[in-house]
Amino acid sequence: MGLVESVPEKSVHEFIVKDYRGKDVDLSIYKGKVLLIVNVASKCGFTNIQVPQLTELYKKYKDQGFEVLAFPCNQFLYQSPGTSEQQRKFACERFKADYPVFRKACVNGPKTLPLYKFLKASKINGETEWANRVKWNFTKFLIDVDGKVIYRRGLNTPPFKMEDRIVKALEDRAARTQTKY
Repeated sequence: MGLVESVPEKSVHEFIVKDYRGKDVDLSIYKGKVLLIVNVASKCGFTNIQVPQLTELYKKYKDQGFEVLAFPCNQFLYQSPGTSEQQRKFACERFKADYPVFRKACVNGPKTLPLYKFLKASKINGETEWANRVKWNFTKFLIDVDGKVIYRRGLNTPPFKMEDRIVKALEDRAARTQTKY
């Protein structure tokens, strides 16, 4: 398993990642939004369940401040082959996904994307869940408006089973927005 790696960042909003073309994306553009960050794969046996559900949840809640951020990952039985552009095209054409698909990323090991180091090290309710690794494709991290991980689930939890948590995070977002005025 390994120890939980210490990271200096306090929020996902502090990271810059690469889009599928290799251009920098400053995640601070998502401040104030509820995020679902997922390592996706095109050739996984669960792709046909997970990706359509991610797409449907995104379409249902995007106007309420919800974003899905997809990171293709080829670390699990090479189930995300090809280029980042091919992975984006697959999701967008086959599943009509219109949420951002980023550059392929390592989520474990020495080349782990710094964002994923942060996600894995995040404590939820005072506990670091599942130690310091992502077990498989479609590990989902629910992020609140402050950029903190509030919920984490693996492959065996389809996105629809997280809908109640997403709705609660969006309700919290709406309540905070109303009190600011």
